[in-house]
Amino acid sequence: MLLEVRDLHVHYGKSHILHGPSLGVDRGEIVCLLGRNGVGKSTMLKTVIGLVAPSSGSVTFKGTMVGGWAPHRVARLGLGYVPEERRIFPTITVKENLLMGARRGARGNGNGAAWSPERVYGFFPRLRERERQRAGSLSGGEQQMLTIGRTLMGNPEMLLVDEPTEGLAPMIVEQVERILTEVHRSGTPILLVEQSMETALALAQRVYVMSKGQIVFSGSVKDFADGSEVRTRYLEV
Repeated sequence: MLLEVRDLHVHYGKSHILHGPSLGVDRGEIVCLLGRNGVGKSTMLKTVIGLVAPSSGSVTFKGTMVGGWAPHRVARLGLGYVPEERRIFPTITVKENLLMGARRGARGNGNGAAWSPERVYGFFPRLRERERQRAGSLSGGEQQMLTIGRTLMGNPEMLLVDEPTEGLAPMIVEQVERILTEVHRSGTPILLVEQSMETALALAQRVYVMSKGQIVFSGSVKDFADGSEVRTRYLEV
């Protein structure tokens, strides 16, 4: 496995958030982590990238134990993170935001193709149109494109993507899904956190479902699509 999480426990103060979930993502995969709000999905990604320290358990990326590392060290190893909050730099231009994401010495992912502003613009033509515009003036969908593009500028070997379609119009959701598919085809595996079953079915090869800090389902997209009891119990409102 390219990324492997084993028996992860995380606390926020006295609150026990993750109760031993395990998951893995291999090269060539889009894996989706589904669940309702507040079950620990985002905490999982934040722990993997190093924003949250695990209480116990292990996080292994490319055969290296990275649990408890600072985020910049994990990123240098080749793991990219697209946060739910987007975290763009609002007072500088689109192009300057992209350049902020560049990782010195990075040579591209597994297929050897390095990311540049021009390559990002090929995936996101709207960003090319707005490259001199301040990022804070972009729409929500455009900011999501910029966040993904900035992360790709670090030439990650794998992406962690947290709720990329949250709050977006259906047309923009379709565009984000298409872009993530193309990024995956370019050689970058993805661990995607989502609430939308439709997005999971459209993008992923494998699915994990989380509830109350634990993994309650793991299987192929077909297994998930056939598992009406899982969807009813843990996902549908």
